[in-house]
Amino acid sequence: MVCLGNICRSPLAHGILEYKIKLNKLDNIEVDSAGTGSWHIGNKPDQRSIEIANKNGISIQNQRARQITAVDLIEFDVIYAMDSSNYKDIKKLDSSEKNQHKIKLILDEVNSVNNNNVPDPYYGGDNGFEHVFELLDKACNSIIKNLKDE
Repeated sequence: MVCLGNICRSPLAHGILEYKIKLNKLDNIEVDSAGTGSWHIGNKPDQRSIEIANKNGISIQNQRARQITAVDLIEFDVIYAMDSSNYKDIKKLDSSEKNQHKIKLILDEVNSVNNNNVPDPYYGGDNGFEHVFELLDKACNSIIKNLKDE
């Protein structure tokens, strides 16, 4: 799960998917998150992300921000970008272009979504975090369904 700073959207997506994986006993799946930028390395998720996750029974406060690397493109089977800007930045990390097929927009997992960018709630109010949670929850439900179908 990748967003810009790894403190708002990607930690939520990480936490939501990890929670759903445990509920569905898909224990062999590893989830992680990162940012394309380096500003928040080592920081906890934004307090508003922590609060909306807690409100939904999910704990993300132990996560710490890190920056995505080219090695992630090799080690992970799928890299979900939160928006098209991060998607493009992740693709630039793959100089060999061998792992381009692994990079996806997370909202592409939800057929009913017209705009495939998860909005960045950082500068908005608390409602933005609720909306982001709802979008990511739907996408993670789709991801879980696909994993169970495999």
